[in-house]
Amino acid sequence: MNFSAVILAGGKSSRMGRDKAWLEIDGESLLARLIKMARALGALEVFLSGRTDADYSGFGCDVLHDKYVNAGPLAGIERALNAMRSPLLLVLAVDLPAMKPDLLLRLAAGSSSLGAIPCVNGRLEPLAAFYPKTAHELAEDHLQRGLLAVKDFAGRCMQMGLAHRVEFPASESRFFASWNSPADLTRAAVANSFSHES
Repeated sequence: MNFSAVILAGGKSSRMGRDKAWLEIDGESLLARLIKMARALGALEVFLSGRTDADYSGFGCDVLHDKYVNAGPLAGIERALNAMRSPLLLVLAVDLPAMKPDLLLRLAAGSSSLGAIPCVNGRLEPLAAFYPKTAHELAEDHLQRGLLAVKDFAGRCMQMGLAHRVEFPASESRFFASWNSPADLTRAAVANSFSHES
């Protein structure tokens, strides 16, 4: 499959209190882990939607900065859709520590130029999804009108026939769980210690 990828790492991480991109899992930053995953899956190019105050020079990726300031993840998606050279864009939020390559492969199965939005237990997961290059105009339109919710953008992509919904069982919801606050890190550490004891 011919696709590009963007790692969304430009958020303020206000609830976490520090930049989530540099949080580590098994000795590797979340950002490095997802870049490696995107490359292993065969992305032709990997972009970083990053912060202006961070140094990403060690990752060997083109860094994109939002055209629409303080507009959330959709602004990062818009920049990547604009810059990409492939028909499809894999979007990954940086704070997905449990994301697995095989899940993304299943998501992409059957897609060539049509996007794929995962739905887990009735809930769309638009920050671990494939979007088509042809959705760029729609993303720009949403941003210009102040419609910043990525779920709304994903829903509109499906309504317009630019993407389709891919159902995943509720048991796989853990792969889409994000690290948003220090409490999430505490829970992850406890779960990890139990898994090592058993």
